Amino acid sequence: MLLDRVKPLDAILATAEKKSLHRSLGALQLTLFGIGCIIGTGIFVLTAAGAQKAGPGLMLAFIIAGAVCVVAALCYAEIAAMIPVAGSAYTYSYATMGEFLAWTVGWALVLEYAIAASAVSVGWSGYFSGTILQEFLGITLPPYLSAGPLALGGAPGGLINLPALVIALLVTWLLMIGTTESARVNAALVAIKLTALTLFMILTLPNADLAKFNPFLPAGVFGGFGTGVGAVGAAATIFFAYVGFDAVSTAAEETKNPQRNVPIGLIGSLLICTIIYILVAAGAVGSIGGQPIMGPNGVPFPAGSEELARQCAMPEYRDALVCSNEALAHVLRQIGYSSVGNLLGIAAFLALPSVILILLFGQTRIFFVMARDGLLPEKLSAVHPKWKTPYVVTAMTGAAVAVAAAFLPVGQLADIANAGTLYAFFMVAIAVMLLRKQAPDRQRSFRVPALAIIGPLTLAGCAFLFLNLPLAAMLVLPIWSVIGFLVYFGYSRR
Repeated sequence: MLLDRVKPLDAILATAEKKSLHRSLGALQLTLFGIGCIIGTGIFVLTAAGAQKAGPGLMLAFIIAGAVCVVAALCYAEIAAMIPVAGSAYTYSYATMGEFLAWTVGWALVLEYAIAASAVSVGWSGYFSGTILQEFLGITLPPYLSAGPLALGGAPGGLINLPALVIALLVTWLLMIGTTESARVNAALVAIKLTALTLFMILTLPNADLAKFNPFLPAGVFGGFGTGVGAVGAAATIFFAYVGFDAVSTAAEETKNPQRNVPIGLIGSLLICTIIYILVAAGAVGSIGGQPIMGPNGVPFPAGSEELARQCAMPEYRDALVCSNEALAHVLRQIGYSSVGNLLGIAAFLALPSVILILLFGQTRIFFVMARDGLLPEKLSAVHPKWKTPYVVTAMTGAAVAVAAAFLPVGQLADIANAGTLYAFFMVAIAVMLLRKQAPDRQRSFRVPALAIIGPLTLAGCAFLFLNLPLAAMLVLPIWSVIGFLVYFGYSRR
């Protein structure tokens, strides 16, 4: 039987119960923590890709993605407080649905973390090439070194995204030799990001022209199955901008009055970030316009496509928001704030590598738990005698991330990463509902209110966004899963 190998919840909790976590966090601290975790890659990197899919409807897309995140976050909070151990959705699935489904979740998380790190690398490359090299050093990388064959906004004929390749390999090397980021450095980077976005809103919103928002939904609300366009298609892509909110739920065991404060922290941080995202989108679109470049059939060219790259190389579209690799800095330069735009570019340049590091570190953690459970070869978790780090799995992961970053566009990478994330959140919602039936008397420091409504809403929301991803991104997950099945039945199960 595929579903008969369930890891007992008591065994999973045995280690965690040995340690008593001090409850010290309040609602305000959780909210601020959530804002710091959420705001990062997505808003700096995906504004252009989202505008190409939805135009000014990008603002509605942020609302749709944020709403799905709210219900998913509540499910995540209950189970994270109940099973406060490493492994995330993989461990939760193992405790409720058995080894095989847990494997599929862990395999999807491996894809999510790796592709997400690639997307951040590509986003960093845009700010490095535009702000650091071009604006400050007067160096323009040739197209064949600054964009992959299908990179968003890159000239046709791009060969490799060299900066993205280099930053991915550099962060991998730092992880291998044992370099870690301190809490103070991370806090400083969060402050830099928030300051940069606040400045952006202050400078762009007064310049907003309502005429630039018309038509508001040039591709409609639903672009059609598999197209990935329209407000919902954009929401499926910019869901990436909210990834990180689950970090709030993992702090449930250290929260005072979690039944009250965890929902406030989760929903509060998501609402604040959604408002910031909407205002940033409004400032960008209202300042220089954000209409998508339409194809001959009246449908926007796919973000990251070769057709869009050709259009962006033309003089009439060269300065368009949807053609920029560093959207927010580009907007500020277009409205006469070049120096501030350069500062924002520097903020992204400084902050994004830490996100790559966290994503790569998170993936090695999932690998470790799966190897510990015997589902992956023990050699993958080999520790270097000098560096004291899991150098084998880190090197393998970093190489895959670097290759994807070198040749794929950021929009397509985000879509693929979201496919894995949405599947993991879908399974977490199922696990929460199953545990209510299987272990109703277990202590829960936080319980999802109205789970009979929130649970199905989470399932529907995740499935809804998944089905509005581009068809290619939807197909990646089942193809990756088939590879996972071969590994599981060929090695892991026995």
